[in-house]
Amino acid sequence: FFHFYAGICSALKLTVPSHTIHGIEGQPLHLSVDYNFNATASEIQIIWLFERSQSNPKYLLGSVNQRVVPDLEYQHKFTLMPPNASLRINPLHLSDEGNYIVKVNVRGNGTVAASQKIQVAVDVPVTKPTVHTEPSSGVVEYVGNITLKCTVDRGTRVAYQWMKNGKRLHAGPNYTFS
Repeated sequence: FFHFYAGICSALKLTVPSHTIHGIEGQPLHLSVDYNFNATASEIQIIWLFERSQSNPKYLLGSVNQRVVPDLEYQHKFTLMPPNASLRINPLHLSDEGNYIVKVNVRGNGTVAASQKIQVAVDVPVTKPTVHTEPSSGVVEYVGNITLKCTVDRGTRVAYQWMKNGKRLHAGPNYTFS
């Protein structure tokens, strides 16, 4: 009997994205999860949890045979996408960054379970840059230096690149970057 049960155990396959999923703040994000099993099921349960580092996992929602039981606190934000176990987050906030855990339980000739973790990173779009010049007139004749300072108000993973006439500028005797 045990040997037969172990055979069922390996029968539940849960497929999630293998790399970090990047979402954009304020936009919806779809966490794609698929599952399949080679046994007859009388009951299929799906559970979604969320965990941030140094905090306990929080229950988001669950379902039994496609009947969804949301956590009332989050019911307007998280949606289960049957028939598979995919989760939709709408809208995405910076505080939604962390690990999402999906667990699928299948009851048939015994209960089999599988769980996977999906890492989510939230990106903030970069705002339009502003450029300040010193001296403010921007006029320097033959001698002296001009300083151009570029800043953005918001954005994650911001990278700056200076161009002149469509070509990338490199540090040299005429240009220094800081």
